[in-house]
Amino acid sequence: MTVTTNDNLKKDDETLLEIEGLKKYFPISSGFFGKTKQYIKAVDGINLIVKKGETLGIVGESGCGKSTTGNTILRLIEPTDGKIIFEGSDITKLSERGMQRIRKDIQMVFQDPFSSLNPRMRVFDIIAEPLRTHKVAKGKELEQAVYELMETVGLDRSFSSRYPHEFSGGQRQRIGIARALALKPKLIICDEPVSALDVSIQAQILNLLMDLQKKFNLTYIFIAHGIPAVKYISDRIAVMYMGEVVELSSKEGLFKHTLHPYTSGLIASVPIPDPTLRDRKEQYILEDDLPDQTNLPTGCSFYPRCPFGMEKCKVEKPKLRQIRDEHFVACHHPLQNIVS
Repeated sequence: MTVTTNDNLKKDDETLLEIEGLKKYFPISSGFFGKTKQYIKAVDGINLIVKKGETLGIVGESGCGKSTTGNTILRLIEPTDGKIIFEGSDITKLSERGMQRIRKDIQMVFQDPFSSLNPRMRVFDIIAEPLRTHKVAKGKELEQAVYELMETVGLDRSFSSRYPHEFSGGQRQRIGIARALALKPKLIICDEPVSALDVSIQAQILNLLMDLQKKFNLTYIFIAHGIPAVKYISDRIAVMYMGEVVELSSKEGLFKHTLHPYTSGLIASVPIPDPTLRDRKEQYILEDDLPDQTNLPTGCSFYPRCPFGMEKCKVEKPKLRQIRDEHFVACHHPLQNIVS
C-alpha cells in the first residue's frame, strides 16, 4: 500500500506530535506450530499532526483502530511500522528507559474509570504513584501535591483515604485525570474517557477537561465513538475507518462541509428531536456491519457500505488528499461533488 505522507499537513513550531505512516498489525496464528497466516490491520498507515494546545478528536465505530492508535502512540502497544515524532524526536526508536522519560510528558486517561485504578490502593497512593515512580516529590511536598491535584479535579482531600470502589464512575474518572496530571504532561491521550459514564456526568468531565486545558495549556488527543462528545471538545477531528483516516478537518469544516460518506453516516446516526430537520447530505444512514478485518476489500474499504460506490472505488484505494484548506478526505467521489 502506498502511504500518504504529511507533506500537505502544516508543520510548524507549534507541532507537538507528528505521526507518519503508523501501522499496527496483529498476527493470526493457526496450525500446530502456530504459523502466522493472516494479519488484522488495526492501524494501517495513518498520518496525523497534533499542534500545541489543541484538541485533536479521533472518532469512528468500535473496531476502527482509534484506541489502538492511542495505545501505540504511548507505546503501550508496539507499532509494526511508522514514526511517532514527539517534540522533534522519533520515540519509536527509544529504549524502555527512554520511554519512561517521555511518559512524563505524555499521559493517558483510560476508558474504564474502574479497571484502570488499582482496587487495592487508596486514592492518595493512586495519585501519588507517578510522583514517586519518577522521584518528583516526597514527604510533605508529595502530600501537598496530591491534595492540590485532588482539589484541581473537584475531589475533596478527605477522600484520599478511600478506595476506588467507594466512588461513583464520574469520581473515579476524576481520580484518573488527577493521576494523569501529576507529572505536568504536555500531551494527554483521552481514550473514550466518558463512554462509560451517564450523560449528565459526561458533560461534567468534558467541561473539566476543557477547563484544565486552559489552566495548564494542555494538548489532547480525544478518542471517542460518539460524535457529540468529539464535536463538543475538539478543535480538529480525524475520522477513522478500518485502520485508516478517511477524513480530517477542523470541527467547523467537518460538520459544515462533510466530504466522506462514512462521516456523513456517523453524523446521521446521532438522534435529533425532529428527523425532518436533517440536512440532505446527512441522510446516508450506515448499513451493514464492518467488513472482515482479515479480508478487506482490495479498493476502498468503505466500498461495500457506500451508497455512491463506483468501479474505481472497488479496485483502487483512495489516498488522503486535500480538498479545502486543512480539509482532507480519502474518497474518489467526495460528497460535495455529489450533493449540492
